[in-house]
Amino acid sequence: MTARLLPRRLLAQFRNDYYPRIAVTVDMIATGTDVKPLECLLFMRDVKSRNYFEQMKGRGTRTLDMDDLRKVTPSAKSAKTHYVIVDAIGVTKSLKTASQPLITKPSVPLKDLAMAVMMGATDEDTVSSLAGRLARLNKQLDTDEQRQIRDAAGGVELSQIVGRLFGAIDADNIEARALELAGLPIGCDPGDTKRQQAQKQLINTASSVFNGGLIELIDAIRRDKEQTIDHDNIDIVLRAEWDKDAANNALALTDEFVEYLKSNQDNISALTIFFSEPYRRRELSFDLIRQVLDKLKIDKPKLAPLRVWQAYRQLDDYKGEQPISELTALVALIRRVCGMDEKLSTFDNTVRRNFQNWVMKHHSGGSEKFNEEQMDWLRMIRDHVANSFHIERDDLEMSPFDGQGGLGKMYQLFGTQMDTLLDELNEVMVA
Repeated sequence: MTARLLPRRLLAQFRNDYYPRIAVTVDMIATGTDVKPLECLLFMRDVKSRNYFEQMKGRGTRTLDMDDLRKVTPSAKSAKTHYVIVDAIGVTKSLKTASQPLITKPSVPLKDLAMAVMMGATDEDTVSSLAGRLARLNKQLDTDEQRQIRDAAGGVELSQIVGRLFGAIDADNIEARALELAGLPIGCDPGDTKRQQAQKQLINTASSVFNGGLIELIDAIRRDKEQTIDHDNIDIVLRAEWDKDAANNALALTDEFVEYLKSNQDNISALTIFFSEPYRRRELSFDLIRQVLDKLKIDKPKLAPLRVWQAYRQLDDYKGEQPISELTALVALIRRVCGMDEKLSTFDNTVRRNFQNWVMKHHSGGSEKFNEEQMDWLRMIRDHVANSFHIERDDLEMSPFDGQGGLGKMYQLFGTQMDTLLDELNEVMVA
């Protein structure tokens, strides 16, 4: 395409008019462009990317009925049933890789790309590079990280964000939006001004999901996932011995953890309850604890609960079991810091110990002892609290309670004392 016309205008003519009949391009319409009347592809250079080559071939696979084909090629005698590849360079026989150049700005940090798009950048290279980097990151996310991004993005999945960004720079989408803006039917030329306006609108719509918090979260997760491998400067073991500074390092890490919790006790609800409002501990829930973990990961990735746990394990000479999850480890550490536990102890062990003491106290008093069926339910509640920190009425309609009769069954077993019992267990087991 060497005419003075802008590429999109010339492409529209190539798609809809008799002239031009031949378009010579380098990467301009290889992907993301729909030219249905195209009947011949002539390859004059090799292509190493398998995906890219398949997309280039895909330009010729669009079908078209005879009437529409004749609008561009009046001599057509039938509908478009096939297309021809002319291989002038051996591209159909050369070895292909699975790579495809989507990221045209590999040296620009992901955070800078996202900030640029949020601030109004609408150039294709920036948007494509951002979408490509986010697509790569999306494949590395676990379920919890996907949830964090979804929450920060107002319910939008990262995969949807990527799709919207790619869609915003797709030539066909831009052409369709430009026609809408110009109020013209398909097949007309909306003009380059409308195309530029359309691209800007599409990109602005796709990027509206970005905000400072979301970008910081994505960048924090990216840092956590990123691993640099140095193949040139191989480490050499100079000596092997016990680390004399291990205790000091553990102490420094726990001190930093304590400082972080105390400096945020007025800003995070769960920490406020632990440190300042112990009478509200029955209100602690899975979501409140998760808020602490999410913020900790963003603010201080080095203070990962399981890492801090190992430091306290060394300082307290703890020989017991490992915590069952990162969240339960965090709760145990918070209890240790705020003085609820003098020594390190897993949260599930604390819950089991408190539950046992509560049952023994109940049975030793004047109250009626629990029967075996009631005890089975109480043990299920104990195990639920050990994993989720809190139990509510609604939880009784979920697994494993629903399989045993749910809320109705518990009411049948405990009667009008059911709600009082749940409140008491929420308080006692996390005491």
